[in-house]
Amino acid sequence: MTLTGRIALVSGAGRGIGRAIALALAEDGADVAVNYRRDDVAANSVVEQIKALGRRAIAVPASVDDFDADAAMVAHVEAELGPIGILVHNAGIASRGLSVEDTEPRELQRVMATHAFAGHYLAKLVLPKMRQLERGDIVMISSVATRSLRGNGAPYNMAKSALEALAYSLAKEVRADGVRVNIVAPGLVETEMGKRLMQATVGIESLRELDAQMPFERVCQPEDVANAVRFFVSKQNSYMTGERVYVDGGGQDFRSY
Repeated sequence: MTLTGRIALVSGAGRGIGRAIALALAEDGADVAVNYRRDDVAANSVVEQIKALGRRAIAVPASVDDFDADAAMVAHVEAELGPIGILVHNAGIASRGLSVEDTEPRELQRVMATHAFAGHYLAKLVLPKMRQLERGDIVMISSVATRSLRGNGAPYNMAKSALEALAYSLAKEVRADGVRVNIVAPGLVETEMGKRLMQATVGIESLRELDAQMPFERVCQPEDVANAVRFFVSKQNSYMTGERVYVDGGGQDFRSY
């Protein structure tokens, strides 16, 4: 239980990758704030699972692209659980897969705000108290999209690239304060968003149809991503900051990425 006594805030933790991260951190001893935007039933289900592990947990609604909502959320978490020592910015949305010419400015603004602006907002808000702790960790959930930067996905590519730039810059700013900032970049993961993406781009109905084509003959699971996060924030990681780890089985060469 290497995270005993630490408080974690995970954005977008009601389902998918965020849910797996929240549960993994709780399994390792952390108390967890489960951020969500709309699905309070899913978020409260995660909270109950965390409490069943013997940890404290609360569900905290906030649209992470809204600075004022983030400020209220962080203040609430600090009041209920204590200073946030682990921030995992996982909340994200996909772009519509259009060309630059066909992309509406509103879509670009929304995708950038959810990924990159929100990461900046949340880090800014948790750092004043995180700096005072013996250790702090910030993990940004990015994507293999930043490696390939394929066409018809500029908003998402731009947003995740900006998020990584934030992480690299921030790592240098807070290293002297004992805060580690790292990036986990998954490929295709078996989530609702992953399923919708494959249905739209490849026309498949089940991700099981892709297992044979994937590394280790299976699609990446949310728990695979969570395991990378739990290493970055653990005592086993005492010397890594400003690093990016891809969780894609050694390289998924898939046409949608």
